[in-house]
Amino acid sequence: MANSNSADIVVVGSGVAGGLVAHQMALAGASVILLEAGPRIPRWQIVENFRNSPVKSDFATPYPSTPYAPHPEYAPANNYLIQKGDYPYSSQYLRLVGGTTWHWAAAAWRLLPSDFQLHKLYGVGRDWPYPYETLEPWYSAAEVQLGVSGPGSSIDLGSPRSKPYPMNPLPLSYMDQRFSDVLIAQGFKVVPEPVARNSRPYDARPTCCGNNNCMPICPIAAMYNGVVHAEKAEQAGAKLIPEAVVYRVEADNKGLITAVHYKDPNGNSTRVTGKLFVLAANGIETPKLMLMSTSDKFPHGVGNSSDQVGRNLMDHPGTGVTFLANEPLWPGRGPMEMTSIVNFRDGAFRSDYAAKKLHLSNGVPTMSVTAALLKQGLTGAELDRQIRDRAARTLNINSFHEHLAEPQNRVVPSADHKDSLGIPQPEIYYSINDYVKKSAANTHELYAQIAALFGGAEVTFDDTFAPNNHIMGTTIMGSDPADSVVDADCRTHDHSNLFIASSGVMPTAASVNCTLTIAALSLKLADKLKHEI
Repeated sequence: MANSNSADIVVVGSGVAGGLVAHQMALAGASVILLEAGPRIPRWQIVENFRNSPVKSDFATPYPSTPYAPHPEYAPANNYLIQKGDYPYSSQYLRLVGGTTWHWAAAAWRLLPSDFQLHKLYGVGRDWPYPYETLEPWYSAAEVQLGVSGPGSSIDLGSPRSKPYPMNPLPLSYMDQRFSDVLIAQGFKVVPEPVARNSRPYDARPTCCGNNNCMPICPIAAMYNGVVHAEKAEQAGAKLIPEAVVYRVEADNKGLITAVHYKDPNGNSTRVTGKLFVLAANGIETPKLMLMSTSDKFPHGVGNSSDQVGRNLMDHPGTGVTFLANEPLWPGRGPMEMTSIVNFRDGAFRSDYAAKKLHLSNGVPTMSVTAALLKQGLTGAELDRQIRDRAARTLNINSFHEHLAEPQNRVVPSADHKDSLGIPQPEIYYSINDYVKKSAANTHELYAQIAALFGGAEVTFDDTFAPNNHIMGTTIMGSDPADSVVDADCRTHDHSNLFIASSGVMPTAASVNCTLTIAALSLKLADKLKHEI
């Protein structure tokens, strides 16, 4: 073995979860090694990659997949995720310093109290091993760390708060305001989203200036990215090693984790030892790594005595609608997403069908409008007129549907497909049940109602359950070691010094983006680790 390294804390993955844990532990005086499979790419390079790309519609384009740490690509497809299930799990995620929050809409929602007690209240799914109130202080701490701007106390988002948001909300665009006014008058509950995007200078980052380029890259760093805390961890003394693809977690016969092994891009292997280990490599790569880490003592992989590692895979299956309003609304001004409909996040209906959140897209529709008109053969002045008219009137609404934790939905290392380092690719078994489908049928009706309120023409529904890249459940949390992977502290039941910081631990998906919950769980975990060094 080349080059041995050792630290108090070894963290695998430098996204928002790993970066936060590494930063907190370095501040506490622990020695920290932060391992990242992908490269370190500066923001300016990502901006230039996007600027020079002929394909602007694929948010992964500025982040080219590497042979040694590939991630899913779809235009063209690299088939990194091997699809074996009834329905494709076509999620995007990134493998580079900072992780997937390089491209996201910055939505920073809290779960509802009822989301922690889904089975107790509604008889479906699972419960968390603790109530909302346990995580609430960590939600507040996460909002400070990420820099969240959100509405004041006059707007109830359903999640009780002990502290206000650290920043006032960003101003809403004309489209967001008009959309809200029309729907609120008809009984819809429409609210401004809390977002990890600066409404004033914050944490040495500037105010959002409305580039409308949050995905794939905020060019000025007004929007939070995981790289913020990866770099803060370095500044606090952590050792960050990029291009370090961890392929094995080593356990001794007593069940303690003794080391992780990584390969560099040339295939050279390094063993890293430590006292405490944190896996933070997202909800697909983390369980894949755990299942690959077999030994005589642990023939089914580390942390897997329950046979739940890789199982209970969830996302927020999405549907959408696009239509032409009977008035210009000018989408594309300001951040890419700021407004949500939240009537359907909770209620007795959850016993029967999935909760959901609907949200208005504020992306610029010019490219899709132009492509459609060119297919019709329009040219010249008429093409220009139609682009201006249609781009101003195009509305797009999407949704997140709650998915239940089901053991048959799972990730395993592929036996047949490997990357350039010989590491197995993820193999996915995924299906969408009637709980989601029944809710989506209702969502379709809601879309039709909303389109009618705007005199919608050329109404186009997308009922194909698009992925929303919220990878949850695969290292699920629970109080019973027989049916879960980690306990309430995110400690694996099988190994007292192995912890997981990830959306993979979430027992319920709820109906909102999971990044703030990841951050809250990571800060709660770091506080636990400080008492164990």
